[in-house]
Amino acid sequence: MNEQFKPFFEQYEALSASVERAFESVKNQFPDCVKCKPLCSDCCHAVFDLTLIEALYINERFRDKYSGEILNIMMERCNKIDRTLYKLKKSAYKAVESGKGEKEILNEMAETRVRCPMLNDAEMCEIYDFRPLTCKLYGIPTAIGGEGYTCGLSGFEKGEKYPTVNLDKIQNKLLQLSAELAVSIQSKYARLGEMLVPLSMALATVYDAEYLGLRKTGETDAEAAENIMMTEQNHSREDK
Repeated sequence: MNEQFKPFFEQYEALSASVERAFESVKNQFPDCVKCKPLCSDCCHAVFDLTLIEALYINERFRDKYSGEILNIMMERCNKIDRTLYKLKKSAYKAVESGKGEKEILNEMAETRVRCPMLNDAEMCEIYDFRPLTCKLYGIPTAIGGEGYTCGLSGFEKGEKYPTVNLDKIQNKLLQLSAELAVSIQSKYARLGEMLVPLSMALATVYDAEYLGLRKTGETDAEAAENIMMTEQNHSREDK
């Protein structure tokens, strides 16, 4: 583990533990409503993004667990899914440019189903112990922007009041940790802490010094700015 990441990973793990407690609390209060069980993979087709801190944490745990040919096979899955998600996001961006409402687009994205690359042929999660927080909360009532959501397979009834997890608060905490981590490592990328990527990209990415924008020894501000510009231009060409 990069020692600079350790205090942030510990805070992420504490947040993850609180999320798990929240799920168990609701499950214990409403056992007939929470339908989560082994081999149920409804949540493994949801489309969502990860913040920097979660992407880094899951990436490290993933690469500690897998290596060699198995890792290569999983990388192929991630890259395939990532291309699919890129097309979906590009389509959504074009919809925004054409004047379509953001809320409508977000609702459509929420209903889009793409199989997670970590869902194996036995319908089991390959990274279950360190899966994203979104996955850990799926199955109980949550709220985003004041609007409630829950798994379509659950027994929670519309209009009834249930304990609800505010995902906005969790997301804000993740973004805060991400921003603090970016400052801590003195990244030359001003918006690194705002990064949002799907799980497939988070797993396939090599978070090395270049990616994180760590300054080279003796690098001046002007040289750093030039390198950033070159990197952005390369990324722009790759997206076309």
